[in-house]
Amino acid sequence: MFKTILVPTDGSSFSDNAITAAIELASLSGGKLVCLCVAEPYPFSALAEDGLVDDPKAYEEKLRGIAQKHVDKVKTAASLMKVQCETVISTSFSPHAEILKVAELYHCDAIFMASHGRKGLNRLMLGSETQKVLSNTTIPVMVFR
Repeated sequence: MFKTILVPTDGSSFSDNAITAAIELASLSGGKLVCLCVAEPYPFSALAEDGLVDDPKAYEEKLRGIAQKHVDKVKTAASLMKVQCETVISTSFSPHAEILKVAELYHCDAIFMASHGRKGLNRLMLGSETQKVLSNTTIPVMVFR
């Protein structure tokens, strides 16, 4: 049975299904969770002349704060079910790479994740983060809709 389950979340309702299933399985099997939220860095472009944020650091801090709320929500839900949950927040333009890195770092033996997230169904046409994880890992990935 899976002992360490990675659950990436972006705070979307799609992630909630994966979170619920991961908590239930960990509760039944005595496993633990690692919850990851990847905050997107400030999209700086040297070519952009307008539409820039006044303070890129404040922008990134705000997104990290939102990410913290997402992982705290999972940690609270896991705690209610007596499931150990470690939380990780990272900043990257490449969420799938962060998911794979955290899975390896924490020795996860499964990943439970949504089929798509905040960016919705249009993202599926471009190649979702979930598809990139599936294509680049050797551990089981449970995909939830």
